[in-house]
Amino acid sequence: MSVSDPVADMLSKIRNASMARHESVDVSSSKGKLEIIKIMKSEGYIANFKEIEVNNFPYLRIFLKYDEKNNPVLHGLERVSTPGRRMYSGYKDMPRVYNGFGTLIVSTSKGITTGKKAAENKVGGELICKMW
Repeated sequence: MSVSDPVADMLSKIRNASMARHESVDVSSSKGKLEIIKIMKSEGYIANFKEIEVNNFPYLRIFLKYDEKNNPVLHGLERVSTPGRRMYSGYKDMPRVYNGFGTLIVSTSKGITTGKKAAENKVGGELICKMW
């Protein structure tokens, strides 16, 4: 079955595995997904990731992060722009997630980055997802 929104599918898999307290989750790989995962790791929402190959297809194995009470570090993960409703923002109007405590991932002309870095570099773009 083909997926119409691969990024939303990846985010749902991560959200569901985190709520079920799984150690890791495997998602199909692409350049855009890899950049989103790198941002999630640098912001501290996941423990680690590695690129693997299953039946000659590239996958990303994402290791989820939990606190000392085994509660997920990732409290929420939400897709903002969808194939049916694209959402864009200029750098002056970049939305904040949970008053600055969350992270917004933006696809800009200079690559996929966080909302804070996009505003600092004075570039706008498509709002991919937000996490807190």
